Amino acid sequence: MVSVRYIVADVDKAVAFYRNNLDFRLDKHSPGKFAALVRDELTLYSSAPGAGSGGQAGGNPKPGGWNRFMLITNELDALIERLRQANAGFRGEISDGGAGRAILLEDPSGNVIELFEFKRD
Repeated sequence: MVSVRYIVADVDKAVAFYRNNLDFRLDKHSPGKFAALVRDELTLYSSAPGAGSGGQAGGNPKPGGWNRFMLITNELDALIERLRQANAGFRGEISDGGAGRAILLEDPSGNVIELFEFKRD
């Protein structure tokens, strides 16, 4: 099991985004403060700035940045289209090189998720 924590501007928007668009299920939720979302072997902990220990660790955590976790898909183009229809934002366009293709998706707080598709033989 892998755990990632994101600081998010709005925990409830983050819950809806990850659950409705990226197939996460809600495990724990303190509305407005904290949520634990699970997908396969990944637990994503979302914390509001200043809320609880996770939202205070390091001083004054803020959403955004370039660190990210990666979700692997076999249908990158279809996933991108579905996310665009849901008004999701992206950083740049699809990159195509090396082992496959990737694009950076932003959650409602600007945190980055890499969507990756391996090259097909």
